[in-house]
Amino acid sequence: MENTGRRAIAGGSVFEERIGYARAVVDGDRVYVSGTTGFDYAAMTISDDVVEQAEQCLRNIEAALDEAGCTLADVVRVRYLLSAREDFEPCWPVLRRCFGEVRPAATMQVCGLADPRMRIEIEVDARRGSGGKPRGSGG
Repeated sequence: MENTGRRAIAGGSVFEERIGYARAVVDGDRVYVSGTTGFDYAAMTISDDVVEQAEQCLRNIEAALDEAGCTLADVVRVRYLLSAREDFEPCWPVLRRCFGEVRPAATMQVCGLADPRMRIEIEVDARRGSGGKPRGSGG
């Protein structure tokens, strides 16, 4: 793509300012979305349900990708970080709905997350224009 500049995208999380990171970074045609949790950043609330957290993670990621000029269809790599192994399978239908046709490279890891309320964190890398119709093309 013609835009080769680097641009940071804020996602509205207070953690971005406190810790010192961006929700996403656009670097040329590449988009790197930080590990994103299930917080609703407008209300700074998080569900106790891991599936609802996964859905909110993906809404937060979609918002960052949209600002970067791409969609979930442009995702080439996804990383799932969960605090408990048994939480992964209940999330599969949500993940399949978003990535079943896209088929990005994927990794799942069980690890400690920054806040005990967090049960899943999702990180994606995307390449603008790689997945579907060009944005703004009208067709």
